[in-house]
Amino acid sequence: MSSAPVCLDDFEKLARLSLPASVFGYYFSGADAESTLQRNKDAYDSLLIRPRILVDVEKVTTETTILGHKINSPVCVAPTAFHGMANDEAEKATARACASLKTCYTMATYSNTSMEDTYAAAKQKSRKQDPLHWFQLYVEQDREATKQLVQRCERAGYKALVITVDRPRLGRRLADLRHAFKLPKHLSLANFIADETRSGAGAYAGGAIDASLNWKDIEWFKSITKLPIVIKGIFRGEDAKLAVKHGVDGIIVSNHGGRQLDGCPATLEVLPEIVDAVKGSKVEVYVDGGIRKGTDVFKALALGARAVFLGRPIVYGLAYQGEEGVRSVLSLINYEFRLAMALAGCTSTDKITPDYIIPAEEISLARSYAKYHSKRIAPKL
Repeated sequence: MSSAPVCLDDFEKLARLSLPASVFGYYFSGADAESTLQRNKDAYDSLLIRPRILVDVEKVTTETTILGHKINSPVCVAPTAFHGMANDEAEKATARACASLKTCYTMATYSNTSMEDTYAAAKQKSRKQDPLHWFQLYVEQDREATKQLVQRCERAGYKALVITVDRPRLGRRLADLRHAFKLPKHLSLANFIADETRSGAGAYAGGAIDASLNWKDIEWFKSITKLPIVIKGIFRGEDAKLAVKHGVDGIIVSNHGGRQLDGCPATLEVLPEIVDAVKGSKVEVYVDGGIRKGTDVFKALALGARAVFLGRPIVYGLAYQGEEGVRSVLSLINYEFRLAMALAGCTSTDKITPDYIIPAEEISLARSYAKYHSKRIAPKL
């Protein structure tokens, strides 16, 4: 590709060309046949936008809030591991880009720079205000180690704890198996740096994930931190209602980017069910998975998401041009989103409602033709 990237898919193509096959495979791959990975993307094409006309869209704002914090755009950054494989500045570069654009960065447990160093780098970039960082947590069998991670991130300035609940066991990712993927030896799991046995270990090292994690443990987390708690991986309405009951503050509708259980619905397909389940509560709902265009962001918000979280395109931008590459990815999709709002006749994120969209199957040419002719009055003979 000779020209600069003009859409998010271009960043993926550039990353495929520049990264070692094992690294790109780790970032790109989904579980098993990757049907859920593809379904996440396809779901957005199954919805169409119905624009309003003659609306004054000279001024369009993408500003919103999440958990009471103002952000310039509802496009936030999802937790993804091992940014050091994409760029030497690793998570620090990603965090600085988010700080410069005033959006939320979610740091992964399995990062190559520590939570403290990453936050400090972003704070230096934002200068006038603290960066908005959330911390994603894998709950380990060693609860004392888990507790230390939670309390460290709170001391460091992180504004929410994101507990991943859809990984009691690791999904089967064929690309990683074929490449016998391991974290490169020069990189470490920086949030566990005190434990030298974890440096340069296998890709999924970092302690044993606690498969016994259950709803009772939410009370334990609430006892060890004052941070708002966001649950990442809820996929059913009844679980969303339990989240409300147990006092969580936010839900990320997620299937782990199609990397865990293959053959399940797209996140967009279950989003309305989750939004409906928490109606009347203060719980905010977000979504990730398959978002590649500004119109995708618009559709997700129309179905009730407060914000969306972007994963793979961020590491592709990081591989392309470091901090500037991440900023380019975010700036591009934000431009597309603002343009989609204007063309749809919508001036602010809180005005994006379900009546802006319609399932493609409901507006096919055949259906429109049949509907028109069913209303015509037959001529008298």
